[in-house]
Amino acid sequence: MLQNARAPISFYFDFISPYGYFASTQIEALAARYGRTVDWRPVLIGITVLKIMGLKPLMDTPLKSEYIAHDKPRMAKLLGVPFKEHGLRGHNSVAASRAFLWLKAQDPVLAVRFAHRIYARLWVRGEDFTSAQAVAEEAQALGVDSDKLLAAIETTALKNALKDAVDQAVALGVFGVPFFIADGEPIWGVDRLWMLEQWLRDGSWTGR
Repeated sequence: MLQNARAPISFYFDFISPYGYFASTQIEALAARYGRTVDWRPVLIGITVLKIMGLKPLMDTPLKSEYIAHDKPRMAKLLGVPFKEHGLRGHNSVAASRAFLWLKAQDPVLAVRFAHRIYARLWVRGEDFTSAQAVAEEAQALGVDSDKLLAAIETTALKNALKDAVDQAVALGVFGVPFFIADGEPIWGVDRLWMLEQWLRDGSWTGR
């Protein structure tokens, strides 16, 4: 067994990604099967994909957009999870990501529950989550003081915390979501969960 075999799996996610949503429904159970925990880390693909890599959003990319439109509902069926194509434009995850970091600093388990609620709001119910008020609604449903959360996400400290989180992810080579790092091994994409599982099981790419 590897010396660091029980190290947490870093899970980089962005709420606006449907594939991040799909991964969020699988990663905890996968990690638990191998005695791991998951360290959820928000990242903004508007920074990594659009600004740094200079790529268009998937749904604005010719040919690829048609494939993705076909792929998302079938991925949901394969994983057995609910999914709704919302068709929203101009939505972003900045407020939700700041709120996640604020909650994580106090209670990581609660932060993950919040993340699941935000994902469900967008990708199950098809409702926007961009506004601070929408974010506060989901947190309040978990017993969080919405006034404190609303005040926190406007602070310079929390704005810097999200910026630092994105910068740290980029420094590690994270460019899209979902992105996993296990024992230093980077793995991108919900369709590569099988690779993550092999690593967790075997600790190598050639089997036990």
